[in-house]
Amino acid sequence: MEKYFDAFLYVANWGTHHFMLRVPLKLINFELAKQYCYGENVTAYVKGKNLIFEFISERDDYEWEEGEDWLSSLITLRSDILQGDYRCLYLGWLFCAQMGDFEYDELEPPVPPNLGGLNGPLKSFVDFMRIDTDLVAVAAENSASMDVHQAVDQKALSAWISNLPEKEKDDVLLSLIKGHDPHLGAELVQRYQQTISIKDNGEADMTLRTVEDMISKGEAYATARKRRIAEQAAREKARKERERTVIREKYLNEMAKCGDQIWKQVDELIKTKRPSDYDSAVQLLVDLRDLGIKINNDRLFQEKLRGLREKHNRKPSFVRRLKEAGLYGQEGNS
Repeated sequence: MEKYFDAFLYVANWGTHHFMLRVPLKLINFELAKQYCYGENVTAYVKGKNLIFEFISERDDYEWEEGEDWLSSLITLRSDILQGDYRCLYLGWLFCAQMGDFEYDELEPPVPPNLGGLNGPLKSFVDFMRIDTDLVAVAAENSASMDVHQAVDQKALSAWISNLPEKEKDDVLLSLIKGHDPHLGAELVQRYQQTISIKDNGEADMTLRTVEDMISKGEAYATARKRRIAEQAAREKARKERERTVIREKYLNEMAKCGDQIWKQVDELIKTKRPSDYDSAVQLLVDLRDLGIKINNDRLFQEKLRGLREKHNRKPSFVRRLKEAGLYGQEGNS
């Protein structure tokens, strides 16, 4: 990393996730970056003309993983940082707070905009670092929404270029022709943006919160989220139960039209002596029992069931199924 590469990723099957990015120091607001990267799990250090970010996440309750797809889902975070998007750095700080790297009375760093709308790479970063999503939701409360794709004012940019000293323009053209600086365009855009007065920078009038406040609110978020999930599950369970009740009612009403035909069908199934047919027969008997209760004719059902038990009492497999279904009366157990 210090000499050759811009990105590094390591995943161990014992629960370690390790990710590093290298960026040109001249394209980074180093003073701001340092406010995000000073915990035990997230650091930033200068090496030559570069700044190297290091993110480490370790846990004991791990599952076996290979990790082949992680780097491709995270690599664009480097270009985001070069464009001034420091959300992954803030999320790194948030992970350190989650892991107890800071004192409870410590204040959060400046909150970057658009934490409430994470893109794919940032969502992958949250997953990779195992950042508490409830804590991310808390952080997003103080994050402004901005149009990161807003078009550059071409007239203003043209005016800025016109006002550059002639020698500086010549130096830029020479560097462009030589092609030795792949970050020349990004550097010029940053210089231009620094001249613009940005009123809505996503940090104005935002009171920084303490680690304790954020952790406490994250726990409250988790409790509320689990309650909502439980309530939704209960509503869904009740809905499905109502549907089953309607279907069951319709089925029993149709069965009532068949008269003694169902009892004959049960008898024929039992005569085959096949286990699967025993199961089908017992299920029909359960249906007949429910029908008897529904039409207040349970006594007739019990009489017919008693005769059926007596007729097939020498079939132990069938009798066992009757007992398991609660269809074998005390007189049959004696």
